[in-house]
Amino acid sequence: MPSDARLATADELCRELGTRLREQRLALLLTQEELAQRAGVSGGAIKKLEKDGQGHVLSLVRVAMALGLAGELDSLFSLKQATSIADMERAERAKRRRAPRRRAT
Repeated sequence: MPSDARLATADELCRELGTRLREQRLALLLTQEELAQRAGVSGGAIKKLEKDGQGHVLSLVRVAMALGLAGELDSLFSLKQATSIADMERAERAKRRRAPRRRAT
């Protein structure tokens, strides 16, 4: 995966996520089956997540919780604050570009 995640493909990001999940599981000295049992998912779901990052979002969340990573989900897709004047101007323009209201007839 490129050093900057913004330059990675979706497949590369998924594989990296799977690698990180595997590393976390191994750091906790858990087998795939033990993690599957703790997370309430199948062993196949763990294998698929670790191999290529593929699976259901619910399975990913359950695995993250079983690994003690639920707090890591807080920052996922969080609203980013404007960091420059240009960012603030773009945000303001986006607010103004709302869909037109429909008039009652």
